Amino acid sequence: MSFDGIPRKAYDFYKELEADNTKESWHARKETYDTCVREPLQALLAELEDEFGPAKLFRPQRDTRFSKDKSPYKTEQTASVAVEGSVGYYLQLEAAGLYVGAGFHAFGGDDTARYRAAVADDEAGAELAAVTERLTKDGFELVGERVKTRPRGYPADHPRLDLLRFASLGAERRIPKTRGTGKQALTAVRDDWRRLRPLVEWLVAHVAHGRPAS
Repeated sequence: MSFDGIPRKAYDFYKELEADNTKESWHARKETYDTCVREPLQALLAELEDEFGPAKLFRPQRDTRFSKDKSPYKTEQTASVAVEGSVGYYLQLEAAGLYVGAGFHAFGGDDTARYRAAVADDEAGAELAAVTERLTKDGFELVGERVKTRPRGYPADHPRLDLLRFASLGAERRIPKTRGTGKQALTAVRDDWRRLRPLVEWLVAHVAHGRPAS
């Protein structure tokens, strides 16, 4: 399947879904989802597989069992590429545009402990600080679960306290529809994932592999 571009109808689909998130509305426009959202994203991700690895496209249905919100469908389509452990890249299409990101999700306290130990290390921590500084200058936002003050065991005047506050860490930014529509979407996603590669590599080395900081 060759990538022929993301049509504008993909974004319109989610704008309309936000206004009418019902099974009846979904099934009436399922062909639009298949041809304008699912198939183009599958083709785009296939183009990137040789460089970044195979991607998983998440199901459009919401799990409403434990949620007060019973709307049946997600108002975005998300895909991810697992690199190592919980570290990887992700892509999300919604009404506002494409969101591109990478990072790690902590499945347990050990992941967070390894991350913070590496941040606290002079060499590894300085490397991450340089990586995240470049990303924020490029327009990425640092995201993830974090504590409001400081994690236990670390001084309040630590030079990388902002990074230590994170329990999981990612970086993401939105690609506007002007760049996320048509064939240029492939270049936009590829370029941003390449910008995010140093963050992924740092997280693989220090969190996923659990290597002690040097």
